[in-house]
Order: sequence, then structure tokens, then C-alpha cells
Amino acid sequence: LKDMAPGNYAFKFTRGSFDKVECLADGRDMNDRVLLVNTDIDTSLSIAGWKDDYPQKPKPYTASPQVTVMDTAFYIPQLHSTRRIWLYLPKNYYQTTQTYPVLYMQDGQNLFNEQTAFAGEWGIDECLDTLSQKLGKYCIVVGIDNSGDKRMSEYSPYTIASGKIGKDSVKGEGAAYVDFIVHTLKPYIDQHYRTQKGPYYTYIAGSSMGAVISYYAAMKYPNIFGAAGIFSPAFWLYSPQQLKPDVSANFKPVYYFYAGGKESATMIGDMDAVIKNLDTYPSHIIRRSVYPPGIHKEKYWRDEFPAFYNWLMQLY
Repeated sequence: LKDMAPGNYAFKFTRGSFDKVECLADGRDMNDRVLLVNTDIDTSLSIAGWKDDYPQKPKPYTASPQVTVMDTAFYIPQLHSTRRIWLYLPKNYYQTTQTYPVLYMQDGQNLFNEQTAFAGEWGIDECLDTLSQKLGKYCIVVGIDNSGDKRMSEYSPYTIASGKIGKDSVKGEGAAYVDFIVHTLKPYIDQHYRTQKGPYYTYIAGSSMGAVISYYAAMKYPNIFGAAGIFSPAFWLYSPQQLKPDVSANFKPVYYFYAGGKESATMIGDMDAVIKNLDTYPSHIIRRSVYPPGIHKEKYWRDEFPAFYNWLMQLY
């Protein structure tokens, strides 16, 4: 590989696709390999096994009793498709008449249930069960499944140019997806559940491309989303101008940013460039968190989520 920029590179070997990815010698998943590039390197690597050589063991169902599937095929008129929607209700929901703030999260299949998660679940339900009692503050969480093969398109607010992630360009359908959350899903949730209304009590979060669309949603609809959790955002796919807020001077950015030190070579720099733009607004609340050993994986987002939730619950 020639002309690689200095930095950390995370990678794995596959035989063409991730169902044929390398693994440990006993078939277990392995962490990304990480290679620090700061000069010419000649390295030799060994592969212990291939995932497709080991029979799949059934994944356990790990969602807590507070989690239900609200709908297996909730209609998205803006995209002419349907989607599974997960719902976490606090433990005391049916014992009280109180209202609750709501956190909307992307990649719903990875939030609560190991059985549906691609690379490990976040454990949002167990985390909130514990922290809610400790803090005395409760929250409803709405998890929206990604669409699988159209995930990149639906989570991208702008068209991604050809050559960025493949030979073909990726159509940006993120604006329509965010409109779905704001104009279709949120009104339904507010009508059927005891929610607190207004941006002080409505939040959005996601990781990687899910972080990109969450960042965009809070920027496009500051009157709807009062805060956003941005975990390992894939900002490298976009130009600085696309990521720069195009909103009024009285815009109040409220963002929690996280990145791992062993993700892509540009992850932290790209994130800091966005933070710098947000810092120019006279009124802003920005939390920046970097975990030096962190890689681009659910485990690290799961570990960071409690800090984000603590920060979120202290805001208002």
C-alpha cells in the first residue's frame, strides 16, 4: 500500500465478505487489527481461522422486560418502506403517571438484544435500569432499526461521491429519514406514550453513520432535538462545508462527541474540526470524550454510553 497518511489503521482480513472474516483459533470474534503507520513498514501477519469454518451458535435473547418491539413494520412514508421499532420504557412507567424525556437512537437491532445485534449489543436497557435508579431520572428510548443494505444511504444527509466507499456514489436519503423521525415517528410516540414535549426533553444519538445522521438531525431541527450523542462519527465522508452548521446565529449546539484513539487515522481530527465550528456559537454545550485504546466497535460505544447518559440527564 503506497502513500498512506501517518496514523492508526484498524482492519481485518476477509475472503471477500464479512461472513468470511478472520477470527480467533476457536471461532470467536476477534478485535480489529491495529497498525500504526509513521514510516515505511514491512510486517508479517498470521490468520488463525475463518469465521465460516465454524458452525454458528444461536445468540441469546438478552433484552430486558422493559424492552418491547413496538412494531415490526412501522411505515415510513418519506422513504416508502417499513421498519422495526424498539421501545424501552422505564421500570416505573406503569406504576406512575409521570411523563418522560425521549431518546431516539439509530441501529435499533444493536441496542438491547444480543440476538439481533451484528457485533455485540450496547446493553442500553440494563444500563438505564441501573443509572435511572441511581440518578432518579428516567428516560424512554426509541430504537429504530437500520435498513440493512440501504443503511449507508438512509444515514447519509448528502450524496457520497463515487470512490469514497466504493466505485459507485451513494444517494443521500438522510434528510427524508430525519423527516420521518420528526414528522411521523415522534408524533406517534408522543400520542401513545407519556412523553415530555419540547427540545429540552427530546434527544437523538447514534454511532458511525448513525452518528452522522444524528448530528445532522440536531442541526436541521434544533427546535425538536435538544441534545445529540455522536459516537465515532464517519465525518471523513463529507466536505468541511457540508458539516458546517447552516443555521441562525442564535443556534445553541448541545452535543456529546466520542471517538476512539485507534479508529481511523482522521477520526479525531475530523471530529475536532466539527467541534471547532460549533464552538463559534455564543451559546453552546459541547462535551468531547476520547478513549485512546478505543476502536470502531459496539463494545466501546457500550462502555461510553453511561457517561453520555449521565451528561444528558444533568442538562435540563
